[in-house]
Amino acid sequence: MTKKAEFVKSIHGMNEQDLRARLAEDKQRLKKLEFAHAISPLENPMTIRGLRRDIARLKTEIKLKQQQA
Repeated sequence: MTKKAEFVKSIHGMNEQDLRARLAEDKQRLKKLEFAHAISPLENPMTIRGLRRDIARLKTEIKLKQQQA
């Protein structure tokens, strides 16, 4: 199974509070990665893209949970 499929499967089982907590953590990680990349280039800058996409997936899942309630 791909990383994306595993991530999506794992967030489907979370409730809205857990999703919001995970979103806050990932946003903080993204800020740190972007800051580190600005100072000296990261070994793998694609991690920033992947993290941005994970944040978007989390936001989408939160929206879906809100519509269902």
